[in-house]
Amino acid sequence: MDDALLRTLTPSVLTVLVRRGADFAAAEDAVQDALTEAVRVWPDDPPRDPKGWLVTVAWRKFLDATRADTARRRREDRLDQEPQPGPAAAADDTLQLYFLCAHPSLTPSSAVALTLRAVGGLTTRQIAQACLVPEATMAQRISRAKRTVSCVRFDQPGDVATVLRVLYLVFNEGYSGDIDLAAEAIRLTRQLTAAIDHPEAAGLLALMLLHHARRASRLTPDGALVPLAEQDRGRWDTAAVAEGVTILQAALARDRLGEFQAQAAIAALHADAPTAEETDWVQIVEWYDELVRLTGSPVARLNRAVALGEADGPRAGLAALAALDDSLPRHTAVAAYLHERDGDLATAARLYAAAALKASNLAERDHLTRQAARLNTAGREGEPRGDRPV
Repeated sequence: MDDALLRTLTPSVLTVLVRRGADFAAAEDAVQDALTEAVRVWPDDPPRDPKGWLVTVAWRKFLDATRADTARRRREDRLDQEPQPGPAAAADDTLQLYFLCAHPSLTPSSAVALTLRAVGGLTTRQIAQACLVPEATMAQRISRAKRTVSCVRFDQPGDVATVLRVLYLVFNEGYSGDIDLAAEAIRLTRQLTAAIDHPEAAGLLALMLLHHARRASRLTPDGALVPLAEQDRGRWDTAAVAEGVTILQAALARDRLGEFQAQAAIAALHADAPTAEETDWVQIVEWYDELVRLTGSPVARLNRAVALGEADGPRAGLAALAALDDSLPRHTAVAAYLHERDGDLATAARLYAAAALKASNLAERDHLTRQAARLNTAGREGEPRGDRPV
């Protein structure tokens, strides 16, 4: 079985059923049934037209389910006009599925799950494993999301910004088990950029590629975090970096700057530096200025404080940090780093320990705990400081 082919065909088959009049939830169930049938039948009897086969079987599954539903019996005559089997239409309405799955009535977690199911073609079990939640929980989440969007007209205009945000959330889910959600997000964003001419979609794809290129160097073999300044740049994926930079340059040339392009520009400057010491922090600060202007994001301001501490010295970074809410995620860790850069090891050690208690995952907590222990040891033994945050 070609799993990649099935996942690629899933959204276009689903859109055919919806265009024929099936509501989204019932159509999605029918497509999943057809995929199960394909797994059973295709190894011994592969079809000449895989998409046409899936459309035919999914439509029959939908009709069977509709006939069994007494509440819909009055619609049976209209629904029972089964098209003759044959080549499926070439039109691809996958873009409408993106908009539907990123509907504003859905919570972010539900939009992510529905996108992975309907557009990505993943099973409920795969999505649950990747998102580190029980399968029953994910099944309920997807079921609620499908019911929510079932009444939404399929031809309503969608919000590209919302779709991009959902894909960004998929990318940030990371990976677990057999499904790499970062790679899946890149695949789906490629699909989206091929369907629409939008510089921010290209900017998001570039951002994903540039971040993903560094993944092999982010952890030690035992799972410990490796700060950016200490990563082995020889392990970065140079092909992904080059592709990301090329896509970004084409997007920026259109002079329609958006937040994902600005973030990608920052990632490109990190990727372009042969060593950490050669990073162009002045340009990075300038790009953070653009990002803050575009979004007003407190997180962007926090990251700008780090960059400013590198470009103009730690006291400049601390001054920028003082203007921010200290309840921001990673605020305490940034303060610890900047105090360490400023030579105040005792304060830095105390803040690293405090930041470890607030860490959102075990790897980050362990990293911050080691930072605190290192500085406490250095303070006792008079050793120089020497590490950087992730």
